Amino acid sequence: MRDAVIVEAVRTPVGKRNGGLSGVHPVDLSAHVLNALAERAGLDPAGVDDVIWGCVSQVGEQTMDIARTSVLAAGWPETVTGVTVDRQCGSSQQSVHFAAAGLVAGQYDVVVAGGVESMSRVPMGASSAGADPMGPRFMERYGVAPNQGIGAEMIAERWGFSRQQLDEFSVGSHEKAAAAQDEGRFDAQIAPVTTPDGTVVSRDEGIRRGSTVETLGGLKTPFKADGVISAGNASQISDGAAALLMTTSEKAAELGLRPIARVHTAVLAGADPVIMLTAPIPATQKALAKSGLSIDEIGAFEVNEAFAPVPLAWLAEMGADTKALNPNGGAIALGHPLGGSGARIMTTLVHHMRDNGIRYGLQTMCEGGGQANATILELL
Repeated sequence: MRDAVIVEAVRTPVGKRNGGLSGVHPVDLSAHVLNALAERAGLDPAGVDDVIWGCVSQVGEQTMDIARTSVLAAGWPETVTGVTVDRQCGSSQQSVHFAAAGLVAGQYDVVVAGGVESMSRVPMGASSAGADPMGPRFMERYGVAPNQGIGAEMIAERWGFSRQQLDEFSVGSHEKAAAAQDEGRFDAQIAPVTTPDGTVVSRDEGIRRGSTVETLGGLKTPFKADGVISAGNASQISDGAAALLMTTSEKAAELGLRPIARVHTAVLAGADPVIMLTAPIPATQKALAKSGLSIDEIGAFEVNEAFAPVPLAWLAEMGADTKALNPNGGAIALGHPLGGSGARIMTTLVHHMRDNGIRYGLQTMCEGGGQANATILELL
């Protein structure tokens, strides 16, 4: 029976907006991580059946099927294909799902899943600038164009989260990420990037050391005058890419590759598109039901920190161990390069599971349109 296993996972550092990676074209950023993946695995790229690449703002420098362009920019054989996926913030987690499905179905033997976003160079929302992406029938049904910031405010109100609770969670994200960085927990998963001017970027740039609840409390709430969502308790605008090499257990043995983890369960869930950000809750419930596992059997959880209320509401509903949630910090500290985030998070999760002998890990992300992916990985 065919399965889907991850044999290598690598990412760039996450650059802050207009930071160290802003001078790197997103195609070159993708090509860099593809080559790092092949080098670390000792893989001949000619054996890759497809590259499935997440990217949200497919406009300007990120258009023309950036997956295929990146394969060619990496110097890989012209026989290697590439396809670009958009499931909003979960695009590269969806890439992993598509790759796993293709492996199990026998359409692929070796495949790369990942993604990229250069938000410094292609601003968020650029792909819909000046356009109406909703259309009249959507507006007839819902009466409002969804806004993620307003959705986050709605979650905070529904679950009763105060500004202080959100800011405390955010400070904790920075503290966990700083500790992980200081202890070298990210080193093995990061492929440093040499920029066009010769600068080497090797560390995540978004971590704010010494962040306090008092400092965050002074920031404005742009989505609602008397609201609780600020730049301090939301994910950062970022640049970055990540990639995972996937195959089957049988093919891995044939190629002399050692699997790290198996894709145990992969599901999707949809929910209210206006509040937008609650779908990780039903996605997790669906993943647990499908897998036959209980929440207590999962040793690590990655719930994307798009906004602080998202993981906090998930935690309130799921009753998971708080210490197992985003143990190395999340997007509030590390950043959220949209199309690359799913793969970045999964790379971090895979390495964390291997480093700590954790058998099961679960990842879930809220996505535009009120959707969520959830993936359970099993350490091998």
